[in-house]
Amino acid sequence: METRFLGIPELTETPSVAVVIDVMRAYTVAAWAFARGAEKIVLAESLDDALALKARHPDWVALKDGAPAPGFDAVNSPGQLRSAYLGGRTVVQKTTAGTVGALAVKEASLVLCAGFVVAEATAELLRQRGGDAVTFVVTGEDGRAEEDLACAQYIADRAAGTGADASPFVHRAAQSRAAAELTEGVREGSHRDDVALCLEVDRFPFAMVATLEDSLMVLRPYGVPASVDGVLA
Repeated sequence: METRFLGIPELTETPSVAVVIDVMRAYTVAAWAFARGAEKIVLAESLDDALALKARHPDWVALKDGAPAPGFDAVNSPGQLRSAYLGGRTVVQKTTAGTVGALAVKEASLVLCAGFVVAEATAELLRQRGGDAVTFVVTGEDGRAEEDLACAQYIADRAAGTGADASPFVHRAAQSRAAAELTEGVREGSHRDDVALCLEVDRFPFAMVATLEDSLMVLRPYGVPASVDGVLA
């Protein structure tokens, strides 16, 4: 399997297969949303688009990075979202890097969104695809975020069948700038457990696939259905 690791600004052409990585915290949050029963996640282009979608669909759950804000129901924090009940709900998500990365490759034939919590399921889906070239989109810090690069390299190694041990990759992520900022409370809308939750390897047994549906980029779980009764959460 041929692999590339690119930041969002380096995406000069549409890849065939893209794996969009945002460990801290977009795609950890997305996985928790599915585990708490969400049916789908709409990845919004902007905060205004997220609010417009929420206005048209009042029953949808809108979440964003940073501090709580009018019109939004939640913030981009796994520590806070893990206690939510989202059975059958649609979530609208807008984040600084993760959702931007997925929208940047929306024309790809396969778009997976991932963090450590769904690493093995993501790698398995890539193994099933066989010889496709895969572009890993390292969303944080214009491609330099250590937690995202470590996770991308770990998934790539697992997909290649190397039997890679997660420990050194998780250690790199734990020492990242993002982990430090979350631990120190620099990033608004954080929870004391966010870093630990983002570094859980294979917490959930599903991958997450994003596709265009009626002009919206929609993320859904692929594999074992999410539980709404707390079994997966």
